This record gives sequence, C-alpha cells and structure tokens, in this order.
Amino acid sequence: MSTDKVQIFDTTLRDGEQVPGCKLNTRQKLKIAQRLDELGVDVIEAGFPVSSPGDFNSVTEISKLVRNASVCGLTRAVKKDIEVAAEALKYARKPRIHTGIGTSDSHIKYKFNSNRSAIIDRAAEAVAYAKTFVDDVEFYAEDAGRTENEFLAKICAEAVKAGATVLNIPDTTGYCLPEEYGKKIKYLKDHVPGIENVIISCHCHNDLGLATANAIAGVTNGARQIECTINGIGERAGNTALEEVVMILRQHPSLNLNTDINPRLLFDTSNMVAREMGMMVQPNKAIVGANAFAHSSGIHQDGVIKNRETYEIIDPADVGVTESAIVLTARSGRAALAYKAKKLGYELTKLELDSVYIEFLSFADAKKQVLDHDVHQIMELYRKNTRAIA
Repeated sequence: MSTDKVQIFDTTLRDGEQVPGCKLNTRQKLKIAQRLDELGVDVIEAGFPVSSPGDFNSVTEISKLVRNASVCGLTRAVKKDIEVAAEALKYARKPRIHTGIGTSDSHIKYKFNSNRSAIIDRAAEAVAYAKTFVDDVEFYAEDAGRTENEFLAKICAEAVKAGATVLNIPDTTGYCLPEEYGKKIKYLKDHVPGIENVIISCHCHNDLGLATANAIAGVTNGARQIECTINGIGERAGNTALEEVVMILRQHPSLNLNTDINPRLLFDTSNMVAREMGMMVQPNKAIVGANAFAHSSGIHQDGVIKNRETYEIIDPADVGVTESAIVLTARSGRAALAYKAKKLGYELTKLELDSVYIEFLSFADAKKQVLDHDVHQIMELYRKNTRAIA
C-alpha cells in the first residue's frame, strides 16, 4: 500500500532557542543546522531575522550552508520583517518566508486592538508581499487552536488566494484536545477553497502534554507537515518532539504515513542539541531519554533478556542507541545478574548463581544501583568466601 509523506519542519533553532538560557551563537546554530540537514528534515526554521543582527547573521549563514532542506525565516505580518527575512534568505537554495498573524478573538482584541476584517486584510497583504520575494510562503494563524473554525477557514482561504503554499495551524497555547485539533484540520480540509493545492502544517505546544498527540491527530486528518523540535524543547512546556512523531509514524505503518528522517541519527542529534543548548534531556523522555531502553524490574529484565520485544516496541539500534540497558537494583532477579556477570566475563553455574545472588542482594539493598565494578567486587567476595570454606 502506498504511503503519504509527512514533511518535518524543524524549529529547534527558532522556537526551541526561545527557551530561557538556551541562546545559541552562530557557530552552534550552524553545527545543529548541518546535522538537521543530514538527519533528513524537510524545512529548517533558522530564526527570526528582524529580531536581532545576530539572528539575521545566523539565518544568512545557515542559508549558505544547508544543501537539502528548505531554509525558513519567521516574520510578523509586517513589511519590514518580510524584507529583512528575504534579505537573510537570499543565499538559500530553497528559501521559505513564514509570515502570519494572531487569529483568535483574544489576540485580535487584546494584542492587536483590531477586528476580524482588518486581520484578514493584514494576513493577505503579508502573504502577497512575501510572495514577491520567494515562491514558498507559509502562513501561520497564531492561536489557531483557540480560533473559531469558521473564521479560521475564512482567513486561510484568503492566505491561499494571496499565494500561500503552506498553512500553519498552531495550537499556540497547547489548549486543544487531540480529537478537537484533528477536527479543526478536517474542517479546514472541507471548507477552504484551494486547500488541495497547499500543505497543512501542525505546530503544537505541550502545555497540557498533548503536543505529540495533537500533531498525530493533525496528520491523520489530512495535515502533511509537522513543526517540531529536537527533544521537544520550546516556549514554556515545549513543542512537539521530532523524535516522537517520527517514530510513531514509523512504528504504526497502518497510518500509511512516513518521513524522510534517518532515525539512526536521532539519539546522537538529541545529545548534540542538549549539549549545545545546555538543556539536559529528562531521563524518562520517550525515544532519547537515558531510561528509554533501560530496565531495572526483575520481571522486565527477564523478559527482555529472553526476547527484547517482550518489553520494547522499538529496537534501540533503530534510533542510534547501542543496546538496551539492564540496570541492576534490589528489584533485579537472578537472570539479570547472570546476564550482567556474563558480559563482564563470569560464567556462573546455577548453584554459583544462587550463592552470588545472596551477596548481590546485600550490595543492592545498600545502593540505588549496582554498577559493573560492584559486580567485580561481589565476584571477588564470593570467590574469597568459597576458598575459605574449602
């Protein structure tokens, strides 16, 4: 059965970098951009060029460097923003200007002190102006998650008429439930004239922990681009995590959706971004966390040792992790101890294992985790006791 491609729009260098304390210099941005290009992302949102000279320079240099992905610059629906972005993107092989405006009643009233009609006009004018500089123009309807669907369809229709090639439907505050967000995408598919000629994009935030679920609901309802970041970093609680959506689509072939991402680079890319941004990945983070393929429960360890798929739905090697980790603790059983001992060069009979296990439990009760050097110490203690008895 044929599958549809979902484009991966990476905004680690723009939305991700907006996290307090995660500012990157141009050298670091270039390093990450090169890796994102190798990873296989379709679009790299390189920055917000008008925001500072440093950001302008970074977008310019990334435009020169990137060979395969489109390079995108963010703007507001402001002519100066668009002009500056176009200048920064002039060296890009595939430039994209990402322009837009807030569309929820809250944004229209309190942020812009405006009305719906004026906002539609500003949106269309911005897209049309961006189109005079580049062919590829993405329109974002900020706070689309809280925008009434009928009005959202109206403003999207005007953006399409003005020349938008991509419609970004952000759940800016992470408010939507997956079913609600999916229905919003379907409503646009059914009510925006010309929608079949553009790509609908999902840009979801994680304020309620639903960013990944919402993005998947979006693509199963017709969106064909996901905007995401490495490790899910981003404003407040973060964005959709690239590694999560990529592996969800890969692990569920029944969705008939795929990406061009090389998953074997995911773990290394995660570590690179964490180092450069100085933002540690939580150990229980899906796919790339330190504990994602670690097992400490005796029942789980025994199952994984017998057959990895008993407790793992992803082969660690598929995402660039060397192997599953069997972590020895007081909850570990004999099978885990025998497995670890064998890896360290100790072949134990069943009787030997029973005796060593008693020593092991004494260590394990006193420590959170029994490390390799502890296993060596346990074996030495066992041999010493065995010689004394003999």
